[in-house]
Amino acid sequence: MNMDCFAVEAMGCWKQEKTNTWAFPTLILCLYGFFYMMKPSEPFLTPYLTGPDKNLTTDEVTNEILPVWTYSYLALLFPVFLLTDYVRYKPVLLLQGISLILTWLLLLFAHGVVAMQLVEFFYGMVTATEVAYYAYIYSVVSSQHYQRVTSYCRSVTLVAATVAAVLGQLLVSLAHVSYFYLNAITLASVSLALVCSFFLPMPQRSMFFHRKDAPEPLPGPDKGPAAGAAHGPWSCREERSPSAAARGPSPQPQAGNSRPHRHTLSVLLQLGRDLRDCYGSRPLLYWSLWWALATAGFNQVVNYVQVLWDFRAPSHSSPVYNGAVEAIATFLGSATSMAVGYVKVNWDLSGELALGIFSALDAGSLLLMHFTDNIWACYAGYLAFKACYMLLITIATFQIAVNLSMERYALMFGFNNFVALVIQTILTVVVVDSRGLGLDISTQFLIYGSYFTVIAGIFLIRSMYTIISIKCRNTSVAAESTAP
Repeated sequence: MNMDCFAVEAMGCWKQEKTNTWAFPTLILCLYGFFYMMKPSEPFLTPYLTGPDKNLTTDEVTNEILPVWTYSYLALLFPVFLLTDYVRYKPVLLLQGISLILTWLLLLFAHGVVAMQLVEFFYGMVTATEVAYYAYIYSVVSSQHYQRVTSYCRSVTLVAATVAAVLGQLLVSLAHVSYFYLNAITLASVSLALVCSFFLPMPQRSMFFHRKDAPEPLPGPDKGPAAGAAHGPWSCREERSPSAAARGPSPQPQAGNSRPHRHTLSVLLQLGRDLRDCYGSRPLLYWSLWWALATAGFNQVVNYVQVLWDFRAPSHSSPVYNGAVEAIATFLGSATSMAVGYVKVNWDLSGELALGIFSALDAGSLLLMHFTDNIWACYAGYLAFKACYMLLITIATFQIAVNLSMERYALMFGFNNFVALVIQTILTVVVVDSRGLGLDISTQFLIYGSYFTVIAGIFLIRSMYTIISIKCRNTSVAAESTAP
């Protein structure tokens, strides 16, 4: 009897130890990320919607269906960002998996404009909940493993996206598989992602509402909310200590639990102070400004580029190479992102110049896609556009993250994306939506090219001002040092 009890206790301890290590949750999360990104039908969405399966017109897809994704993403991003932290990530990952399944069930079996608008709404939920995937791992592993698990999680999504695009292209071009069955394969993949999410350990802490980086006193009659708000403003250059990040959950009840409403308010006020402090730094402000402007344009281009390709080479009468182009674009994006780590540049001096130059290249790529009728030139322009953006967003991410604690980086990441979505929504309402100008797809890309031209002009002018100011300052310092 004693041996049986010992065996049961040992098995329970082994299972607990297994889920407490960094390897187990990282493995499950990587499996989730792989199946989540394994969507071979995604590069062929527009041909599927405008083809015999759905029989929608290009104008309906462009002006009535696709804009719904932008609107739902904007409406859901902020509440989902707070909910993700409050419920500690895993429930939001489950919500994402359910939303993915609903998206592809509707894509497979529903018909009509309203049904496809509902598809875009659920996909807006999917993209709004992506924050849970990238934030989850930091809540269950110690900071000494952050770099490794981040590389694993991000790499597996790039690999999955590339494999999915290549697989989709091979099935369409060589096996002549219909787009319907590509969507069926995607449904099976995202269903496996949902299954994986059930095996994730439930985190005991989060970045804002359930922080465990300081010993928490027992709540007294007047100390409950104060303990939750006792953390002073973090420095923009403060880093969390490995020991604090690795500390396990305290057996004591959380100070804010006695008064959840006041605790939530104190957290929101702290977030507001953090945003004010961080955006008070000029370098962070300019990098964030580019991030928001460029990401809005990038999302808009990616959302509508398939419509442009279908306009230049109609899918019902021409070969479709969307999958191959997306696979190459993903590879180029990952290659340029990796190259940033090996480039030795003083980004404080040359960063804004790089933003201006590569934004100008993005503008040129989009204008090429507008003025040419050649589908191969459109493909090439898209490859150049995505590679330049991925290069710059990697630099911007590094420049922002290197000056921030993990909490503040997550906050700025979310706020920058929120601002980007606001800008993207304005572009969608004015340029795309049938209730706005409702421009044709070719003219839209003229607008997007002009938009990136304005971004390039802003940062080229700013970089010239920065370089001249630094040179003048150095000249004056040198003159003072040589003066008698």
